[in-house]
Amino acid sequence: MAEVKRKSSKPLQVNPFKLSQPMGATLAFLGVDRCMPLMHGGQGCTSFTKVYFTRHFSEPVAIQTSAVTDAIAVLDGGDYSIVESVKNICKKVTPNLIGLHTTGLPETKGDDIRGVAKKIEFPLVWVNTPDYEGGIESGWALTCRALIEQLVETTEDLDDNKVVLLPHVSLQPLEVEKIKEFIAAFGFEVLALPDLSTSLDGHLGEKQAALSSGGITVDEIRSLGDAGLVISVGDSMTGCAEALLQKNPSMRHHHLTHLQGLVACDALCERLLAETGFNSPPLTVVRWRQRLQDALLDSHFSLGQTRLLVVGEPDQLAGICAALSEVGGRVTLAISSVDSPQLANIPAHQVMVGDLDDAEQFADQYDMIIGNGHCEALAQRLHKGLVLRGFPNWEQVGNQLKNDVLYEGGCFLLFEVANAASAWRHHQAS
Repeated sequence: MAEVKRKSSKPLQVNPFKLSQPMGATLAFLGVDRCMPLMHGGQGCTSFTKVYFTRHFSEPVAIQTSAVTDAIAVLDGGDYSIVESVKNICKKVTPNLIGLHTTGLPETKGDDIRGVAKKIEFPLVWVNTPDYEGGIESGWALTCRALIEQLVETTEDLDDNKVVLLPHVSLQPLEVEKIKEFIAAFGFEVLALPDLSTSLDGHLGEKQAALSSGGITVDEIRSLGDAGLVISVGDSMTGCAEALLQKNPSMRHHHLTHLQGLVACDALCERLLAETGFNSPPLTVVRWRQRLQDALLDSHFSLGQTRLLVVGEPDQLAGICAALSEVGGRVTLAISSVDSPQLANIPAHQVMVGDLDDAEQFADQYDMIIGNGHCEALAQRLHKGLVLRGFPNWEQVGNQLKNDVLYEGGCFLLFEVANAASAWRHHQAS
């Protein structure tokens, strides 16, 4: 069990890497086909989010704002701004869904977006995502739950060949695709909610779209209630699974804290074998498992002598730290953006909720950093090794096609970290 420091002695974050709930909500809505995210708040909040994801994915990101100012928030409450924003959206494009989510300003005022949503005669899902609570992980999960509660139809029918995948926010588009393909290899039809694997995967379309292009359709969301099996990945997604099971209690639910490393992948494989009655996994699955076993041997020497700092969201930390600990990597410090009960189970010497200023205070305890682009300046200043993971990564292209999950992705992660560790030691010696 890790030693978890849940409270920092500092009254504020000095060098934060945490992202906001509205950003998580935006990303989740972008996983729905032809959905227009509508951020209820100031123009700056929306512009920041748009630029942030555009730079990370190297793709245009469609998002609209209600453009609430402090004066409008006090005098009007923002209701009029929402209604007018929906009208303006529909004048330019025809979305299949509008995703209304809040920011700190209207939440502080206490806007009733549920009441406003009832007055709008257009397909709309609303969710409260104040940016003074939680982070990108909870914003994504709250939005997924809202999509389920407000769109999925209640049913008693059950299709045992249908699987609903509920992925956490830190899974990149290719990782979601790989998990879908892995489950489909056992003979299932798989639908992910949200699904970035076909919307922000970096494919070249015929032209720049004004709406999200790809992802799960609204009709598919409505019909998720008849799935025989629900698979949630990441502890942040357990509430979404519970909401889905409310639509049909006959569904079976299998939860995975993460899908990184040999043990976690074996657990998924065993469950799918039990569901199907197969005697053995598909040959490609067996082959990749053997490759991961070999990768564990090949990378053990380099990683076993490397002290690691991992920075990220709780679900992301759980997966990366598990994969590294299996190969003998020493995660001496893991820093989470927000608190979570699962932090106590992360395989690291010390786990804390903090920022990059905290990371700097413990600089003598690690050799390499695994974290988002905000860690780059810290690594250069402290002369540490660096492997970039998480949001944002503005210095590299191809983020959407990085894969660290399942047997296949586990090989790539171990090799990348091991090679970076060897390069760091060579640099230190020269």
